[in-house]
Amino acid sequence: MTNDHVARICAGIPAINYTLFWRIQFQVGDPVALLEIPATSGIKSILILRDIEMDRGKKFAKADQINCPADFAPQGGLSGDRETATAQAAAECLRREGISEVVADRSLPFIFVEFLTRAGISVQCDTELWVTDRRQKNEQEIEHLREAQQVTEQAIRHACEMVANAEAKADGALYHHDEPLTSERVRAAVDHFLMDRGYQNPTCIIAGGSTGADCHDYGSGQLYTEQTVIIDIFPQNRTTLYNGDCTRTVVHGEIPDEIKAMHKVVKLAKAAGESATAPGVTGEEVHKATIQVLLDHGYNIGLSDENSPKDFCSMPHGTGHGIGLNVHEPPLLDFKGPELLIGDALTIEPGLYRKKLGGVRVEDMVVVTKDGCINLNQLSEELSWK
Repeated sequence: MTNDHVARICAGIPAINYTLFWRIQFQVGDPVALLEIPATSGIKSILILRDIEMDRGKKFAKADQINCPADFAPQGGLSGDRETATAQAAAECLRREGISEVVADRSLPFIFVEFLTRAGISVQCDTELWVTDRRQKNEQEIEHLREAQQVTEQAIRHACEMVANAEAKADGALYHHDEPLTSERVRAAVDHFLMDRGYQNPTCIIAGGSTGADCHDYGSGQLYTEQTVIIDIFPQNRTTLYNGDCTRTVVHGEIPDEIKAMHKVVKLAKAAGESATAPGVTGEEVHKATIQVLLDHGYNIGLSDENSPKDFCSMPHGTGHGIGLNVHEPPLLDFKGPELLIGDALTIEPGLYRKKLGGVRVEDMVVVTKDGCINLNQLSEELSWK
């Protein structure tokens, strides 16, 4: 803070605003507001939340003072809308504290800006507020990520073995227990696997054959022998809220030579990216180390266009991203990526994609340490899962 009369605010719904959850360590599905107000002894934190959540908040939330909106009803009373009432109460609390200026992070809902402004309180956005703090994971957060990644690997193995052990019909179509094996069927098996282990699973990528040539196509339809199937799973632990994120590629039956060549280079690129990862190194430098391997082996970077040859094969995406409470967090391992910090949790996920042939991607999670990084994965990187 720049002076003794500037407060900070973080507000929204902790169940979906993970900066707010990270600040208060308390999950709730209704709007709340955290106010950090200058005091003679330092900073006083006030958490305003729904009245029926106050007892739980007093037990578990990280705040000096717990209140409900009714404690700070403005003249004219509170709205019957919960989000509006929370914004009104936050503004009134700050007004009573003599605050005329607040600093907010990038996640503040605009309704809070509106009612703060109505109360004569100016709002400044600090785009980097709490971003660096969230990036630098502590030991407990790293353990949460390690646990999530272990379960993610189990789900990857489950899916890859389901594909590898399927039966191929005469036309190459894969069958499992006498029923066609489709992307949707594998995805459903992954969903059930993770649900049983306390994880919620967003739509994961099970992309076979030419579908996998689009790096973010979720995949659909029949799976076939001798084609790549990209398995990319990124579930969230229902209790800790930390995410796993891992990708492997599986091929049923004989592996075509072109796929073998792509896979070999992708593994080399991942190793180069991992070796380059260290504190003080930029995300751009890690990305460049990764793509240099691909370029050295004759592959391309970027998207194809109308002039690209039919055998155009490239990596059109960055090397990776930060991960934690959100599956995609700062920093990016890409062009203009910032300096890495001790405690950054990152994915390293190079891939190569060729239209009509398919794609190959391998992804691990690493944590930056003072000496480089540690890899939280133990799963095989190979294409055969028999």
